Amino acid sequence: MPIMVRPIILYGIALAAAAFLLEWLNYKHVVHRWSTEFYVAVIAVLCVALGIWAGNRLTARPRQAFARNDAAVAALGLSVRECEVLEMLAAGHANKVIARELDISPNTVKTHVARIYEKLAVASRTQAVQKARALDILP
Repeated sequence: MPIMVRPIILYGIALAAAAFLLEWLNYKHVVHRWSTEFYVAVIAVLCVALGIWAGNRLTARPRQAFARNDAAVAALGLSVRECEVLEMLAAGHANKVIARELDISPNTVKTHVARIYEKLAVASRTQAVQKARALDILP
């Protein structure tokens, strides 16, 4: 939640500045001078600008190119086969499908999965995939 505090404060300051500006212009005097369409256009332009700014700031940027963190793989002691099993876990494949694709037995897959859990210090497939992505082992 602390990440959202700064944008909230900035929005508050911007709104306070806008309110101050309207008061400073002596709203009643300015309303008689300029047409309603002018105010509608100004508010529309401000809302569009705010929307574009917020969209650019709050939208996640896609990764440029994935580069596997070989140092993390080596530090954890993951074998090439365990990395293959981990990739297939991330794709959502069942143990039988992984066994068929890698031409190994389902019991071997279970052993690889158990060792992956142990090396990543996790207890489920979801946690294993999340941690592997956090360590840049998986794209």
